[in-house]
Amino acid sequence: MSSQPIQAPVTEFDDVHFRRALSQFATGVTVITTRDESGGFVGLTASSFNSVSLTPPLVLWSLSDNARSMPLFKINSHYVINVLAADQASLAERFASRLPDRFDGVGFDLSPTGLPVLHGAAAWFECHNRSRYPEGDHVIFVGEVERCAFEPKSALVYHSSRFGKIEGLAELK
Repeated sequence: MSSQPIQAPVTEFDDVHFRRALSQFATGVTVITTRDESGGFVGLTASSFNSVSLTPPLVLWSLSDNARSMPLFKINSHYVINVLAADQASLAERFASRLPDRFDGVGFDLSPTGLPVLHGAAAWFECHNRSRYPEGDHVIFVGEVERCAFEPKSALVYHSSRFGKIEGLAELK
């Protein structure tokens, strides 16, 4: 039995159409933070965040192979996933930009391992970089949550290439 992954037959594929279809899935928005080799802060916007396991507490997110920060996230032992609140779209845009200092003027505290926890975030998860899985043009990072906190507030969502918030959620019974 082969251990090679099974792949779909090669066909013509419309990448733009695929992206548009993906944009119909509303996601939360996060800013992942860590430090560089000189102790400076690094952060980026990511909407590819998900829970994996309760025991042990695991979460995942993914990063493009071409991201400038990829080498740091591959070698760093820890990072913080900041789940943005509904009023933090400007932070999502800031950390998605190519600004030389994305942290300039941004309020944050330091986690126990010295990483930025953004002020006003709906939740944050400080993670040990447990494992990485290269898939396609991204790397999937699995983090083991060492500590987390939250404030009950509306989270920022991304849908159809726009930021927004969800109104009128029904309570589950």
